[in-house]
Amino acid sequence: MTVTSEAEYPTRHTELFDYDAELRLYNEHFRAAARVGSGDRVLDIGCGTGQSTREAGRAAVNGSAVGVDVSARMLERARRLSDAQGLTNVTYQQADAQEHRFPAAHFDLCISRFGAMFFADPVAAFTNIGRALRPGARLVLLVWQDRDTNGWASVLPEFHATHSPAPFSLADQATTKGILAAAGFTEIDFTDVREPVYYGPDTATAFANALHLWELKDLLANAGAAKTVQARARLHAALAAHTTDDGVFFGSRAWIITARRRPADRRHGSARAL
Repeated sequence: MTVTSEAEYPTRHTELFDYDAELRLYNEHFRAAARVGSGDRVLDIGCGTGQSTREAGRAAVNGSAVGVDVSARMLERARRLSDAQGLTNVTYQQADAQEHRFPAAHFDLCISRFGAMFFADPVAAFTNIGRALRPGARLVLLVWQDRDTNGWASVLPEFHATHSPAPFSLADQATTKGILAAAGFTEIDFTDVREPVYYGPDTATAFANALHLWELKDLLANAGAAKTVQARARLHAALAAHTTDDGVFFGSRAWIITARRRPADRRHGSARAL
């Protein structure tokens, strides 16, 4: 089968925002932290168009990777790319990870690249995800830090003030440790990662790309004609102010969060060897 690159399915044809391009500088940090083993069974939460799932599948040559997302359109593109690249150990499921019935104690590793911040009930969601992990399995999340440390949040800030659950729901370390501990995770650790996010090679392209964001689509659709004109003008000005010779970038900070599923009580059976 001919191997097809991700670039052969450009975002402008699918009207999907290219999160892979936006997060390309973060992706190396995330892949290194995930440390997918050759025999791992990997669960990827909020996989979007599946870049992180495919990378996990390529690393888990004797294992598998399952990507989960609520967006049918993103998963359609993910499946096309996986098929084109001949990844037979990669599959996708359209599901809400907060309540989906995953196979119990099945996965060796759960990853999520900016896909775990939007649960309505995060304790319930991570408890449900935890049930799908074998005792001692690893959890690796990439999540945004506080709003004030992320320059992209200054673009149309009225959206970020009203949208809930917010992209920053796991930004506070104490809160997130409490959520994960309550859900059955231990060895919870945070690593500070700072990289710019990318919106396009120039202001015009970045403006067109940003308008594919579903959040901005919703905001502009409900704003009324006058406010829409004003919002589009502010968006264009913000992007122009962040345009460099190398493209349009916004400063940002994130956490890589690592944890382990609490080991089984050895009085009632041993955990599978790590």
